[in-house]
Amino acid sequence: MSIEPNDVWEPASERRTPTGARYSDAAREHLWMHFTRHSVFEDPSGGGLGHSVPVITRGEGWRVWDDRGNEYLDGLAGLFVVNAGHGRTEIGEAMARQASELAFFPLWSYAHPRAIELAERLAALAPADLNRVFFTTGGGEAVETAWKLAKQYFKLTGRPTKHKVISRAVAYHGTPHGALSITGIPAAKADFEPLVPGAHKVPNTNIYRAPEHLREDEKAFGRWAADRIAEAIEFEGPETVAAVFLEPVQNSGGCFPPPAGYFERVREICDEYDVLLVSDETICAFGRVGSMFACDDFGYVPDIITTAKGITSGYAPLGLMIASDRLFEPFRSGTTSFAHGYTWGGHPVSCAAAMANLDIFEREGLTDRVKENAPAFRSTLERLLDLPLVGDVRGAGYFYGIELVKDKATRETFDEEESERLLRGFLSKALFDAGLYCRADDRGDPVIQLAPPLTMGPEQFAEIERRLRSVLTEAESHL
Repeated sequence: MSIEPNDVWEPASERRTPTGARYSDAAREHLWMHFTRHSVFEDPSGGGLGHSVPVITRGEGWRVWDDRGNEYLDGLAGLFVVNAGHGRTEIGEAMARQASELAFFPLWSYAHPRAIELAERLAALAPADLNRVFFTTGGGEAVETAWKLAKQYFKLTGRPTKHKVISRAVAYHGTPHGALSITGIPAAKADFEPLVPGAHKVPNTNIYRAPEHLREDEKAFGRWAADRIAEAIEFEGPETVAAVFLEPVQNSGGCFPPPAGYFERVREICDEYDVLLVSDETICAFGRVGSMFACDDFGYVPDIITTAKGITSGYAPLGLMIASDRLFEPFRSGTTSFAHGYTWGGHPVSCAAAMANLDIFEREGLTDRVKENAPAFRSTLERLLDLPLVGDVRGAGYFYGIELVKDKATRETFDEEESERLLRGFLSKALFDAGLYCRADDRGDPVIQLAPPLTMGPEQFAEIERRLRSVLTEAESHL
């Protein structure tokens, strides 16, 4: 956990904001962080834990540094985002050139060159006839956009009662009210109810927690899980269901990959009931699983792709929905329009960042790199299965979850109090102190999630495993 010898760092005591406050103190007093328990940063005399706010100040490749000069392996690519790695100055330079030429113009009845070029490029990369690109600023907005499009499409084509959506248990699809309704995490929704009606849930593809008779037959489990979608459509009434929202590899719960035959069957079901299949690739696109779009990795063609994050590798905010030509057809004539949009959607500077990012992908063959190194990533993480706490290692590409269990033989998980003590009481801070930035999560069963920059290779995988092993071994004494 040290910086490079030729790097120049100010002592922590001298790294201050323009008002003279320490960054950590100013963050505690003024910054409202996302999904954060702020009590841990409060004074112990007032009931807090007194922890300093971690302040990350620099990144290079797969490493980041904090304001004290400590170095960390970025095992989560920021937040499943920095696919091309930190410190890509050429992306920043492309953004600066664009800002000097055209800093901003909206896509409301007008276009600008970078949005046109990027839409054309994405349409060429997307499967089949997914040729229409609608830009947003993030993944949740892209999901919101897809649901609204599905509703309007069916109204325009004479099926106005088709408005409901189906998604999976424990799945996360974003925080806007529509996207949050599609999200399958009850605790994430409770404080914001009532939400948008019409969102229904089916089982996910966690084979580790599947009915016992299905665990040994992946294809049978895939068929069982897919058929629950057909069952839900029948129960709600096919004339009321507009779309099914699925991640190629479900993030929340700890990286559930699709079983063999699952998406083939889902596609059949959607075609049978005239329901749109939305592939939510907010995380899984742009090499995270292997290909530019993960639906290609798993052999299915959706009607809509929603994505964000890796499109710019995090250098600027950008999200998008890619829709098939069929869905655009009702908007080609007459007075019809899609009365939906965002001020910053398709921002010229963000589009310039995306174009430069995709140039890096092509020049360095990052998707091929993931496909070549993915088996080594899996096998390295699977070494951890010899630890008593590690029940399952699952995922695809550079996207993995490690499920922690109380009893490996019975697969017994931790109760709420034990999970709290393990994840927040020990693991989150211990992993960071060990120089590994990743995610300890209990939106389903307790897991550690890893999604490193795509530039990592076997040497870095081994270092991640070493640091994880050290922390998980110590965690035994904290249960």
